[in-house]
Amino acid sequence: MYSTKSFWQKGFSVTALAAAVFIIIPEANTAAADGYTDVEEGDTHYESILSLTEQGVIRGYEDGTFRPWDDVKRQHAAVMLTEAADLETPEHIDEVLERYEDVGPDHMYADEIAAVTEAEIFKGNNGEFQPGKSITREQTASVLVPALNLEDYDTSEEDVDIQLSNVHASHQENVQTLADLELTTQLDDFRPKESLARGAFSTFLHRSQQLDEQDEDTGGEDTEDVELSIMHTNDTHAHLDNVAQLTTAVENFREEHPDSLLLSAGDVFSGTLYFNEFEGQADLEFMNLMNYDMMTFGNHEFDLGSREEGHQALADFITGAEFPLVSSNVDVTNDGNLSGLFHDEMAEEPENGEIYNSIVKEVNGEKVGIFGLTTAETAEISSPADVVFEDYIEASREAVEQFEAQGIDKIVTLTHIGYDDNPDYDNDLQLAEQVEGIDVIVGSHTHTALSEPDVVEGESGEPTVIVQASQYGEFLGTLNVTFNEEGIVTEHHGELIEIGEQEADEKAAALLDEYASQVEEVKNQESGGTAAEALPNPRLGNGDDTSVRNSETALGNLITDGMLAKAKEFNEETTAALQNGGGIRTSIDEGPITIGEILTVLPFGNTLATMELTGAELKEALEHSVSQAPEEHGGFLHVSGIQFTYDSSKEPGNRVETVEIEQDGDYTPLDENEEYVIATNAFTAKGGDGYDVFAKAYDEGRVTDLGLADWENLRDHVAELGTVDPEIEGRIVDEQQ
Repeated sequence: MYSTKSFWQKGFSVTALAAAVFIIIPEANTAAADGYTDVEEGDTHYESILSLTEQGVIRGYEDGTFRPWDDVKRQHAAVMLTEAADLETPEHIDEVLERYEDVGPDHMYADEIAAVTEAEIFKGNNGEFQPGKSITREQTASVLVPALNLEDYDTSEEDVDIQLSNVHASHQENVQTLADLELTTQLDDFRPKESLARGAFSTFLHRSQQLDEQDEDTGGEDTEDVELSIMHTNDTHAHLDNVAQLTTAVENFREEHPDSLLLSAGDVFSGTLYFNEFEGQADLEFMNLMNYDMMTFGNHEFDLGSREEGHQALADFITGAEFPLVSSNVDVTNDGNLSGLFHDEMAEEPENGEIYNSIVKEVNGEKVGIFGLTTAETAEISSPADVVFEDYIEASREAVEQFEAQGIDKIVTLTHIGYDDNPDYDNDLQLAEQVEGIDVIVGSHTHTALSEPDVVEGESGEPTVIVQASQYGEFLGTLNVTFNEEGIVTEHHGELIEIGEQEADEKAAALLDEYASQVEEVKNQESGGTAAEALPNPRLGNGDDTSVRNSETALGNLITDGMLAKAKEFNEETTAALQNGGGIRTSIDEGPITIGEILTVLPFGNTLATMELTGAELKEALEHSVSQAPEEHGGFLHVSGIQFTYDSSKEPGNRVETVEIEQDGDYTPLDENEEYVIATNAFTAKGGDGYDVFAKAYDEGRVTDLGLADWENLRDHVAELGTVDPEIEGRIVDEQQ
C-alpha cells in the first residue's frame, strides 16, 4: 500500500547519491524557511537546506537551528523516506507496529515508521525499531536500495572490488550495490559502522530534485552546465602530526562530492623530522592512503639535489606514488634520476608514478585539462642541479593551446609560483592576468590562506578562480565551480576546512604512530653543538627587568647569527638578520643541544626570507621594534649584522639614535638612501607583529621566501660552531638604562 514519486523512477542520477547519503528530519513545527542560525550562506549544504525547508520537506528545531552535523536517527530516516518516496500510511498501523516493542501507535512518528515497515524498507532488530538510534552507513545502504529501487540501476556485469569483511552479512549485498553504482568511493574501507549527518542528506535530496527538473526541461538531455569539485593542499612540508585529521576531512568531502579531485600543489618535502628521517616516504604513504589524484613539484622537492646521489629520494617518491605528477615548465631531461620518468605529452590515461607535461581527467563525463608550474626561483633557493625551469607564461600558453585544440575548455593549473610572490620571477596574479583560458589556479609557495577564492578577470573578461590553502596541512582547501556550455566559470564556492576540528581517522592515526615513535627518538639525538653554559630566555616577572621581548639576549644573537649565515649562502649581498622575540619560546640548557631542544626554542616552523629594504625602511622597523620598551613586545627584534642605540624615554617613533651596519667586517653608519638585503623569518617579512613597513615591501615583491625551516638553520649553525658560547655584545643598547 505505497507508491513512489516519479522523480525517483525517472531522471534519477545514481552518481548524485554519493554526494550525501541521506538525512532529512522534520523535527519540530517551528521552522525557519528563510534560514537557520547555524546554517550560513556559503556553507556547504546551505542551498540544499534552504530549498528543502521552503518546500516543507524538512524543518529545524524550535530554537531556530538546523544542526547540520548532528547524527540522523532511524526515526528521522523513516520520516525522510516517507516524504521522498511518497509512502502512504498503512490503514492497519496497529498491526504493522505490533512487531516492535519500542514503537506504538502513540509514537510521534508512528505513521512514518509504519509506512517504511509496510514497504519492507525497515525491518527492525530483535523486535525493536530503535527509533532514537543513529543510522549507520551499512544500514543506510540497506534502506536506500529498496526505498529507491537502486537494484534496478545495477547493470554491471562484474562486481566492483570493495572490502566487505567488516560489513555485516545482512548488509553486504546492498553495500555492494552502492559500490557497483559508484555511489561510494570508500572501497578500501566503507566505514560501515559510522553514522551520517543531517546536512549531507539535504544536499543529496536537493541535487536529486534538480536532476529531475533538468531532465524534464531538456527532454532527457544532459544539462549544459558542468560542476567540478576540487580538494587541494599545499606546502605541507612534512607536517604529519595532523594527517589523521586531514584524512577524515578528505573522506567527508569526498562522501559529499564523490567525483571530486584531490590535488597537491607541491612542497611536500622538507620542514620536519618526518622528512629528515624518511625523505618523503612517510608523506607519500598518507597521500596514497587519501587517494590523491595528482601533484606538481614545489621548489623544496629539489632540496636534495646537491647530494652525491642527486635526486634519488625524489625519484623514489615519484615511483612510489599511486598518482601521476604534472609539470609543464620543469625540464628534467638532463637529470639521470628523473629523465626516465618524464613524458613530454598530454596524457589522457596517465600511469601512476610518472611525470607528464599535462594531464586530462574525465570528471562526470567531462574532460578537464590540468597542467603544473614550478617557480623559477627554485634555481636560487633550492638545489635542482641539472633540472631547468622554463618560462611559466610561455609554458602555460602552450598548455592551454594544446587543451583547446582537443576541444577541452575546462582548464586547471597546479602552480607552485606563489599567489603574490616576487613578480620578477612569477606569481598566480600575473599568470591569471596574462594567460587566457585558465579557469582555476590551485596555488602554493607563499603559504597564503585564501579563505575565499580570489577571482581575476583577464583581457577577455573571463574569470580565473585562484585558491590556496595556507600551510602544513592546517586546512583542506575545497572548491566547487560551475562551467557553462562555453567552458566559462559562472559560479564558484570555496572554503578552507580547519583540520584541527576534525576527528582522527583510525587507520591513518595507527599508521602515524609508527612514524611518530621513530621521530620521537630522533628528538633526543644531539645536534652536534654543545652549550658552554645555559642560554636563558628571560621574561618580565622573573625578578629581572630583562626579557627576550625587550632586550638583547645571547640566545637571540645565536639565532640571528645562524639566520644571517644561512641567508648569505643564497644571497651573498645579505647584510643583516632580524628575529622577533615572540618567536623565541624557551631556553637552551648547558651541555649537548638536542634536536628536540631546538624544536622547542623555535616551534612555529617559520621559514627564512630575505627583504630588499632602504636604510630608511630599516630604521622605521627598528623604531617599531623598540616602540614599547621597556615593556614587552613580541615584535622586539634581535639582530645580527646591526648594532643600534635608542632612548626608551622618548616618544615612540623617535627613539632610535644611531644605527650601524656591518659591511666587510666593519660597522658603518646606516645610509637611509642605500638599499640593503635583510634576512628574517617569513612571518615577520609579511608584516607580522605590526611591521607595516615589511608588509609594504612584501606587497611590492621585495621579499623572497627561501623556504628554509628556522629550526634547521639553528641546528646547522650550532653543529658548525661545535662549542656554543654566544654573548650579549651591545648590539642593542637603551641609552636610558
